[in-house]
Amino acid sequence: MLSLFAGIGGLDLGLERAGMRVVGQVEIDAFCRSVLARHWPEVPCHDDVRTAARWWRSRRRPAVHVVAGGFPCQPVSDAGRKLAQEDERWLWPEMAEVIAAVRPTWVVGENVPGLRTRGLADVLRDLDRLGYRARAGYISACEMGAPHPRKRLFVLAHAEGEGRCPGRPQRRGAAAPDGDLPHVGGPRRRTGWPAEPRVGRVAYGVPSGVDRRRALGNAVVPAVAEHIGRLITTRYPHR
Repeated sequence: MLSLFAGIGGLDLGLERAGMRVVGQVEIDAFCRSVLARHWPEVPCHDDVRTAARWWRSRRRPAVHVVAGGFPCQPVSDAGRKLAQEDERWLWPEMAEVIAAVRPTWVVGENVPGLRTRGLADVLRDLDRLGYRARAGYISACEMGAPHPRKRLFVLAHAEGEGRCPGRPQRRGAAAPDGDLPHVGGPRRRTGWPAEPRVGRVAYGVPSGVDRRRALGNAVVPAVAEHIGRLITTRYPHR
């Protein structure tokens, strides 16, 4: 897996739990890169998705079967200015450029629910143009047992001729109905996570506290990423 907009590795950790192996990461934030370096010291990391395609092709690299990334949500968030493609932080085209260069079998995209009406059509259109069939749907962290909803929109796409994307048949380039990404083997709700009453990692007085809170707030919940990963590895294990 090649991880774009890796943050502190929440998506990476979950997909690894599903059986994948991270072979490259791209993250612009220096604090987040320091976290990635601590947990994935052997994995090469680049600092800018806008030059990631050239960086990855600059030397001999492992084969990439999955490109995954939660591209910035600020352009499409309900809490933002809602400029979508007019926002300079709209970096889906850069992710699409990496996909075009690497040609993975699978693509995993993550964003906030606002993407549904402010950019999903462009994402699906680009994936279709690149030869991928895609499905989109919502998954909330509470479905995996978290004590909070954290609803997110995921796009799961596969290359034509490599099988079919989990879920019901769908015309190419169309957005799937809400929640159309299926559960593997029935609902995977957990009994709940232990409470963290003191939350020491983000308490006042902790070094880099602001960076920690921001990074945790932006991170993909690993249990959700694991569920997405198992949609791939359980049904279509790589051979």
